[in-house]
Amino acid sequence: MSGPIAQEIEKLLAQAFSPSVLKVINDSASHSGHSGDDGSGESHFTVEIESTAFTGVSRLQRQRMVNAALGDIPGQRVHALAIKARAPGE
Repeated sequence: MSGPIAQEIEKLLAQAFSPSVLKVINDSASHSGHSGDDGSGESHFTVEIESTAFTGVSRLQRQRMVNAALGDIPGQRVHALAIKARAPGE
């Protein structure tokens, strides 16, 4: 069962990109006791997302699109967010 932040990330990205692949992976346990670990168990995530919205878009712009869709989550409510965004067929 994923926590409330993971569920919110999944919901926001599904609404913004209608992805064919979406994985929200909680990496927080591997960062326990490190910088940015707030004890919530939801401080570090990896997002793997595939969407036609990323076709013809640079890697940097894809990251910006995902961060914009997530609002205040990256950097404020989550310490670290790794984004693996791709277009179908990549």
